[in-house]
Amino acid sequence: MTSFDAIIIGGGHNGLVAAATLAKAGRKVLVLEAAGDVGGAARTEEFAPGFRVSSIAHVLNRLHPDVVKILELDKHGLQVTRADFIPSVALARDGPPLVLHGAYGEVLTSSTPSEQSAWKELRAQLMRYAGILKPFLSRRPPDLGGMSLLETGALGQTAVALKKLGKEDMRDFLRVLLLNVADLLDEQLADLRLKGLLAFDATLGSHLGPRSPTSLLGLYYRLAGETDGAAGAQMLPKGGMGAVVAAIRAAAEKAGVTIRTAAPVARIVVEKGRALGVTLDGGEVLHARTIVSAVNPATTMLDLVGPREIDTGFVRKVKNIRMKGDAAKLHLALDRPPQFSGVDADNHKGRLVIAPSADHVERAFNPSKYGEFSAEPVMEITLPSLSDPSLAPSGACVLSATVQYAPYALKEGWDAGKPKFLKAVMAQLEAYAPGIGKSVLHAELLTPAGIEANYRMPGGHWHHGELQADQMLMSRPVSGWSGYDTPIEGLFLAGAGSHPGGGVSGAPGLNAARRIIAMKG
Repeated sequence: MTSFDAIIIGGGHNGLVAAATLAKAGRKVLVLEAAGDVGGAARTEEFAPGFRVSSIAHVLNRLHPDVVKILELDKHGLQVTRADFIPSVALARDGPPLVLHGAYGEVLTSSTPSEQSAWKELRAQLMRYAGILKPFLSRRPPDLGGMSLLETGALGQTAVALKKLGKEDMRDFLRVLLLNVADLLDEQLADLRLKGLLAFDATLGSHLGPRSPTSLLGLYYRLAGETDGAAGAQMLPKGGMGAVVAAIRAAAEKAGVTIRTAAPVARIVVEKGRALGVTLDGGEVLHARTIVSAVNPATTMLDLVGPREIDTGFVRKVKNIRMKGDAAKLHLALDRPPQFSGVDADNHKGRLVIAPSADHVERAFNPSKYGEFSAEPVMEITLPSLSDPSLAPSGACVLSATVQYAPYALKEGWDAGKPKFLKAVMAQLEAYAPGIGKSVLHAELLTPAGIEANYRMPGGHWHHGELQADQMLMSRPVSGWSGYDTPIEGLFLAGAGSHPGGGVSGAPGLNAARRIIAMKG
């Protein structure tokens, strides 16, 4: 038997952040990863000979600044600078694209002066409002049933921040908090391209359309993230998202963390309501006084712990977490870089979005409610090898796209539906980048079912649970248990299913580790 202070289940970026943070606090830490390498959905992988791509997550836009600072990621090879910010390019079928430069549209080009003025005002408003929510996304949610003085003080600071907005802004903040994004955009903007881009970003990764209630929260969540201190900024890391994971891993190993790959956990050992260790698939038993699960909450509680160890009320809550993915990931190996209509060379290195209007996004969403996909899907496209030639052979190009909406429970099943969906996606790409189909050497399409199988994500949902109003903040992963603790003493949650949610932020891992350290776990 081997004993550790803490065992981390899951070597995704959150698990590694939790491990490194605990190790830097003096704990003896072991990370157990089921796959052959760490990184989870943020790995950089070869999908065709000579072509590498960020597996699921492909844009860095919310890595928590405390993670960068505490783990000293700059000393481990991660460079995050404003020089690497990429633009967002809203593609149009007929006419020029709209481009948002800098940190999410600090500069807007290819639009009318009046629209630029309206966007400048709306952007400032959205940033102010996202700033009110941002502190909640950066720390453990308050326990409303027994708040500490620190938590009470933090809520007080939020009230002060609200008051500082001024009476008119404060009223408007409360008015639009649960509004759908389409209504807000219709109130203030006219450019269909801009409204389509914002509607897409607000609903990306969620089973929501722009006209779904509370869909504006998704845009706030995006804008609450930051890169190099700039809210809403985004970048493509050199080496793909795997470079971020490599830096976190290096920090963890320097702090003394032991990492074991190809080591799937079969169950968490629980006696008299307390977690004592884990049993691996091969039967090996490892002991620790603290167990931290950075995998899906439902997998953790229902499979690794088992319902017999938990009260029925908690089991019911966990079973009711909505986590059926609605997004697919497409990787194309191209024999040459594509040419998107009207997009110059520099902007091809940015984030290209096919969402020509908010109504188009809504129409793409509608079929997914009934287990079908749209003939005209919306998508976010990057060409990472243009900025990082190491990802593709000389003269060739990698295309990486996140495509919505691809319902997890496709009515006809993904075995039959996958070729049809790929055909629809390629038709959309062809409409915006004529001739791209002839340059495809290899295509890999990961549906939510494929994401579930390849990355052990139930429902194929990269947030490990819908990021909607009733599954956020004090209700993530379930109400009453949002602070990384679980009903099992000594067992903590630290993955994307925990507060504040998914995206490559490291915040769930960091917050969980801080909670354990504060409890002297």
